[in-house]
Amino acid sequence: MARLQNPLQKMTVLLLLLAILIFTFAASVSLGSYRISLYDVCQSFLNFNSSSTEHILVMNTRFPRAVVAATVGACLAVAGALTQALTKNPLAAPSVLGINSGAVFFAVVAASMPNILPPVSIVWAAFGGAAISSAAVYFLGSIGRDGLTPIKIILAGSAITALFTSFTQGLLVLSESGMKNTLSWLAGAIVGRNLEHQKMVLPYMIIGMLLAFALAVHINILTSGDDVAKGLGQRTGIVKLLISVSVILLAGSSVSIAGSIGFVGLMVPHISRFFVGRDHRWIIPYSAVMGASLLLLADISARFIIMPSEAPVGVMTAVIGAPFYIYIARRSLRGEK
Repeated sequence: MARLQNPLQKMTVLLLLLAILIFTFAASVSLGSYRISLYDVCQSFLNFNSSSTEHILVMNTRFPRAVVAATVGACLAVAGALTQALTKNPLAAPSVLGINSGAVFFAVVAASMPNILPPVSIVWAAFGGAAISSAAVYFLGSIGRDGLTPIKIILAGSAITALFTSFTQGLLVLSESGMKNTLSWLAGAIVGRNLEHQKMVLPYMIIGMLLAFALAVHINILTSGDDVAKGLGQRTGIVKLLISVSVILLAGSSVSIAGSIGFVGLMVPHISRFFVGRDHRWIIPYSAVMGASLLLLADISARFIIMPSEAPVGVMTAVIGAPFYIYIARRSLRGEK
């Protein structure tokens, strides 16, 4: 398929992707071990009946789960696009900034104290951990005369990730309760999440998404190179800081409610660039819509692959994403040669 050239074509395809997202969302609410007709789904919103099993299942379980999957998928995909632009690395994902490892460690700390902290504190602990680890990466990457550079971000991210991963492994060995309370969360899971979890971090998701859209033009300039960007009057340090803030808000809030879901932030930006090129004014909305659809599809697949049980959605994204990662890595190596 040829790359889309003019804005009309890009907008047409974006609207088509939105239609696919709506269809996928409806399928997520309808499909599962207990199938619910689309008529009953509509009736649960228009004429809710508290004695109907279908209506209760839709409103209390299926709909909240679909909302969480769509928002998390969109946020992870946009965060991935921003991370790849910031690091100029096609294999980068939000985990490069230490977000996943920091969130996991602080969530395990919170889960290890069930008698002291309420279960909902795991969400806040994970979000705080994501912010702390990302801030540490940004600080370490900024040290030196050259300031914040892509290679320094990657090196700092690797160091912070290794540090928090080792802390997490040690804590899980010592804390049996922490392992029990966070096992499914560590694998990445949408099941069991509700709108209360969503509401806790929704403001941060909205702010992060709005910031990403506002930075799109500046990101286009930044990807031309720091020297070019500075020559055009751009304050590259401030732009990089704001990109990092957006990534922290988007990926941190997503990881805090859905756990460590990999590969969405890696795959989707590449697919978006295949359609629209390197213009982030289009990459960001394309990534948001396709990321939401991808995680919804992964969540639907997770319900059927080992019925009547469910697989963690993080496993499904890994099954899809691992071959894609190998393909991108091989293509990057051929490009370097």
